[in-house]
Amino acid sequence: MFNKKKQPPIKSLIANGTLIQGHVQFSDGLRIDGEVIGDIRASAQPSILVISETARVNGQIHADHVIINGAVKGPVFASTLLELQPKARIEGDVAYRALEMHQGAMISGQLKPTVEAADEKPSLKLAANNA
Repeated sequence: MFNKKKQPPIKSLIANGTLIQGHVQFSDGLRIDGEVIGDIRASAQPSILVISETARVNGQIHADHVIINGAVKGPVFASTLLELQPKARIEGDVAYRALEMHQGAMISGQLKPTVEAADEKPSLKLAANNA
């Protein structure tokens, strides 16, 4: 369903307590626990970006697979899959090919599914509450 290819490894970390002001470009995988003021963009495919519960991002996000459990102010572009964990807070438009949204996640903006083929419908998966 989501082209079950092996995920790229997370090779980089922006740790909790770290503030980066400026654009960030990464390859493979990136985990953010700190704060980034600037755009975040994957330079190669496939890519994975994890924004943890403690993370704050103010800028655009572009990656294949995006997992968010923190706060984002700006548009999010996930070319493969966007996973919104329960504490995700997004202020901005969201473009995705497939979306998985857990109960509690919030989006203040428009949801824009991207479809490669004209006949293909975007995938939407509602995650069950495992509590």
